[in-house]
Amino acid sequence: MGTVVLRNAELINEGRRLRADVLLRDGRIERIGSLPAGTQADQEYDLTGKLLLPGLIDDQVHFREPGLTHKACIASEARAAVAGGVTSFMEMPNTSPPATTLEELEKKYAIGAATSTANYSFFFGATNTNLDSVKRVDARKVCGVKVFMGSSTGDMLVDAAATLEGIFRHSPTLIATHCEDTPMIKLAEAAAKAKWGDDVPASEHGRIRSVEACYASSSMAAELARRHDARLHILHITTAKELSLFSAAPLKGKRLTAEACVHHLWFAEEDYARLGHQIKCNPAIKTSADRAAVRAAVASGVIDVIATDHAPHTREEKAQTYFKAPSGLPLVQHSLVVLMDLVQQGEFTLETAVERACHAPAILFGVEKRGFIREGYWADLVVVNPKKPYTVKAENVLYQCGWSPLEGHTFSSSIERTFVNGVCVFENGQMRADAPKGQRLTFNGNAR
Repeated sequence: MGTVVLRNAELINEGRRLRADVLLRDGRIERIGSLPAGTQADQEYDLTGKLLLPGLIDDQVHFREPGLTHKACIASEARAAVAGGVTSFMEMPNTSPPATTLEELEKKYAIGAATSTANYSFFFGATNTNLDSVKRVDARKVCGVKVFMGSSTGDMLVDAAATLEGIFRHSPTLIATHCEDTPMIKLAEAAAKAKWGDDVPASEHGRIRSVEACYASSSMAAELARRHDARLHILHITTAKELSLFSAAPLKGKRLTAEACVHHLWFAEEDYARLGHQIKCNPAIKTSADRAAVRAAVASGVIDVIATDHAPHTREEKAQTYFKAPSGLPLVQHSLVVLMDLVQQGEFTLETAVERACHAPAILFGVEKRGFIREGYWADLVVVNPKKPYTVKAENVLYQCGWSPLEGHTFSSSIERTFVNGVCVFENGQMRADAPKGQRLTFNGNAR
């Protein structure tokens, strides 16, 4: 991995700004401070005027492999992640076949080891019938157990009360949930179809997947967690009403935590008129008032983590009518530039953005030696040029699906370089052709 010197950087880390040099050796951060002019290194970078952040840890992505590789694969989406400053990801189990057995889970780890330029972990998927396997998940090697309490089909929709009780009682690691009430949504879908037929307007999505459907499921999950003293992380909060379930207490020691996703911080229901099903996602993008409440919760600490729920589909799939157009949008390449613009707009500070997107996932999941700029930690770092605008175009989108709902938007900042395990793998818009593979994330085992 060699030796790298980063000079004159402005570090954004652990709630403060610090001007310093950073020495990387054999993949780790060896020293933070003023380095002598003659310090020997294989590479040296002058970061004057640039920001140095810990690499983002995205705790919710869908990279579609195995089985759905016409949309994306681990290799393609990991490259896009790194180009956006995301150096580690945690990927969801609803692939084909799903990662609902320990054998299928390890197959995904093998793909990650062979193809991912970012560091990786994969959730184990709970079902109505695999509680015995849930109990055998290794909390030091797997980020968590994912429970779809809505917005899934077949065996991945966990709706059996006894199974839910068993998962919350026995899971050896953190439980991450998708919370929407499926029966309420089915009734709303039937009413919408009766009114519009198959061509339901995209703008109805937030009413079909309503505030009430979200709250009914998330409040039930919170009650299950309290009853069994489980560690519960509720993903992609979209409503002001749900925020009443959470507190702004310090993250360490919290048993119930919440995540917000960048598209719910960026878009609101008026954007359906312009983007249609491109921004159809579950849970749905809702009102500007809900968006404002979620932004404020990020600022206050009621929301603990920022992620993407990156979920690519092809343009052709998204161009279909309402019931055929799949939910989800590609985001992992652009989460950091979105956050930089929200910082510029005054929604929260850059220190807060780093806390929610870098530090908090590391603390929450117990990720070992990542998520901070600290001596002895792995050198997962991103260099941001805060004065160089970046316009999203089809030709610079690295997602395999080849499109972004942000196309045509110019962000105020750009990602200049990304280091994964001490190696510069992305620089000035280009991926390093011989970039080494990332590492499997390891955990301290205390996430329960």
